[in-house]
Amino acid sequence: MSWIFLLIAGFAEIGSVMSLKQADGFKKLLPSIACIIFGSLSFYFLSLSLISLPVGTAYAIWTGIGSVGSVLAGMILFNESRSIGRILLIMCIIVGVVGIKMTS
Repeated sequence: MSWIFLLIAGFAEIGSVMSLKQADGFKKLLPSIACIIFGSLSFYFLSLSLISLPVGTAYAIWTGIGSVGSVLAGMILFNESRSIGRILLIMCIIVGVVGIKMTS
């Protein structure tokens, strides 16, 4: 279950960051509330995963999911740059996360 909790935490982190973008510096109420809820869920599920996963592994994978997911969501939802450099660097993060998972 710890790995499932970690995946949920990572996806909630993406939701938190996307809501934060929409909150416009916490000036918009609903995205601000969504950011707080997603952020709280992210930390809650991360804490559940840490019961049985090593902290370094869990944190690296959680931040990897959040980073890659946020960049991809930004490309899709906010028409952010899709340069080959960004895509190659995202792939480096993915390789690093998979490597950490395989060695833990």
